[in-house]
Amino acid sequence: MTVPNTPAGETPPGADPFAPPHPTQSPAPVERPPVGPELRIGAIIAVAGTVLGVVLGLLWLWLSPRIGFEVQDNRILYRDPEGEAQIAAVGVFSLLGLVLGVVTALGAFLWTRARGGGIAVAVGLTTGGLLGSVIGWQLGTRLGPTADLRAHALSVGNGGTFDGPLELTAHGALLVWPMTATIVLLALSATFGKREPDRPPYWATSQ
Repeated sequence: MTVPNTPAGETPPGADPFAPPHPTQSPAPVERPPVGPELRIGAIIAVAGTVLGVVLGLLWLWLSPRIGFEVQDNRILYRDPEGEAQIAAVGVFSLLGLVLGVVTALGAFLWTRARGGGIAVAVGLTTGGLLGSVIGWQLGTRLGPTADLRAHALSVGNGGTFDGPLELTAHGALLVWPMTATIVLLALSATFGKREPDRPPYWATSQ
């Protein structure tokens, strides 16, 4: 600080000309939260999504229409040649993934809004949604009718009908759940997320 009426560049009377300049006060370092709790939160969310994959598989098996076959003159024919049942099975799976994506994102946001979870929440939702979709797909196809159409046709005989296996012909439906969860989480965080206090301007910490 310059003494009043002292020309710039001159040392005030009584001051030590060799004394170092007065250091400016540096801003306090920002403390980062520990990583361990964030990783646990993300892992719990991922496990919850994986478990919900069982629910997805059971609901898909219950709600999807069956692909019907009939046996005529030792030939296996579709009862619905248009294949609408296959398209409907993909639509039901996608709709269930959409609902579960919204539910898991909302639950994760409400659970972590106060305590915080950082990027681990989004990673956990994406991982859990993808694993849950794969588990639901595999569970639904394995619990459904057998894929051995010839054996099934022999068991019902000529003129008989039977239901075919549950199939997911469009594997892109596996991404509906994780993508929906990520989008909903970002929307909730931007609208209702916890706001960080604004940092003071740089000139307020340089004195």
